[in-house]
Formats: sequence, structure tokens, C-alpha cells
Amino acid sequence: LERITIPLKDGMITRNDIFQGCKKLIHVNLVEGAVLRDTIAALLLEEWRNDMNDKLVAINQSLPTTPAGDGLFDVGGKAQTVQLWISSVLSTIVRY
Repeated sequence: LERITIPLKDGMITRNDIFQGCKKLIHVNLVEGAVLRDTIAALLLEEWRNDMNDKLVAINQSLPTTPAGDGLFDVGGKAQTVQLWISSVLSTIVRY
């Protein structure tokens, strides 16, 4: 598993072990990615647009170095990284 496509919705990833052992998972696509990019482009301040664009690409920069876990008690951190990223993007959208 190298890539997943998910909606930008809190609660999509409910288990911390869902990506356990998925060492090659390095990319997340958003189902509504085009709509979100249009929304970001419509933000009034360039600083807001830059911040949102940085947040969107951050997941694909951090996943390659996030441990995938390799044992019964080592679930890795990929699921938690995706969960935190979703929450961060959503809270930033609400703020702007």
C-alpha cells in the first residue's frame, strides 16, 4: 500500500493500527481535492492560501519517515499522523 484516497473528514481513521506494517504508505490523496484547492484559491489573503497549501502537502512530506510498526505492540505512527493531519487541515479551514 503506497497511496490512499480519503475524504477530509474527522473520524475517518478510527484505529491506530490500520496502517501497521504499511512501510510504503507515503501519499494521501483527498477525494474532494479539486474542490478544496478551489476553495483555497479563493481565500482573500495570500498568507492564508500559502498556509493552507503548506498544510495540504505536509502529510506527503511526513509519511515517508513515519514508522509503520512491525510487531504486535508496535502499531507505528502512520494512522495517527493521518488523523492529526486531517484535524489540522479542518481546523485551519474553519479558522480562515
